[in-house]
Amino acid sequence: MTDKPIDELIDVMRRLRDPQSGCPWDIEQTFETIAPYTIEEAYEVAEAIASGSREDLKGELGDLLLQVVYHSRMAEEEGAFAFDDVARAITEKMIHRHPHVFGDAVVESAEAQTRHWEEVKAAERSKAGGTGKSALDGVALALPALVRAQKLQKRAARVGFDWPDSSGVTEKVAEEAAELADEIAAGDQEKIAEEYGDLLFTVAVLGQHLGVDAEQALIATNKKFERRFRGVEKALEAKGRTPAQSTLGEMDALWDEVKHAEKTGS
Repeated sequence: MTDKPIDELIDVMRRLRDPQSGCPWDIEQTFETIAPYTIEEAYEVAEAIASGSREDLKGELGDLLLQVVYHSRMAEEEGAFAFDDVARAITEKMIHRHPHVFGDAVVESAEAQTRHWEEVKAAERSKAGGTGKSALDGVALALPALVRAQKLQKRAARVGFDWPDSSGVTEKVAEEAAELADEIAAGDQEKIAEEYGDLLFTVAVLGQHLGVDAEQALIATNKKFERRFRGVEKALEAKGRTPAQSTLGEMDALWDEVKHAEKTGS
């Protein structure tokens, strides 16, 4: 083995995928079967960042790097490309997209760089064979729905399809909520689902106007709900009961107590 850690990792993957002496599980994997692990590892990187543990982050980044090496090895076996090609391609892309760093261009602010970045990406998509006709081209289908909703709206906003301020979006949220209420009353499940989706999309758009990342906001709220509900369970346990043995009224009262304690630090 070579002394470079990345070369060692590449060699480890080569040996794992060796048809004669490799790992049976690794040998039978495909791009499709590995893809879910790739997505999962990316989320675990985000979780490690949120935890603040740099040791955890180091481990999770290693797991994510393994995914890149894994896909690269399978592509190399097909004769498509290898890890070095992946590294070379992203290096060239970063240099091309940052002419103000690697060339003579001047970018006055982060906002200007963002606009330039999107213009370069659009040109790259067009050159690669994309239509180049839609502002929405290139927004990945595999993104989490809330993330994709905000990206779609952001793309549309760049060409002027947007509310001038958040007040218009707030009114639209109320309108969509009313339409959902109407469909709930009508009882058509398919239309209920459609209106519910419209409401979620509009709320994501509102987040974009408020400078709030919808995905991260919901992640934080999920954590808050879990923390407070566990507090309710703990309070009930102290009384010798479980949630199933208590009433909604009692649990709601305990929820308010837990919420109050969090806010006051008591």
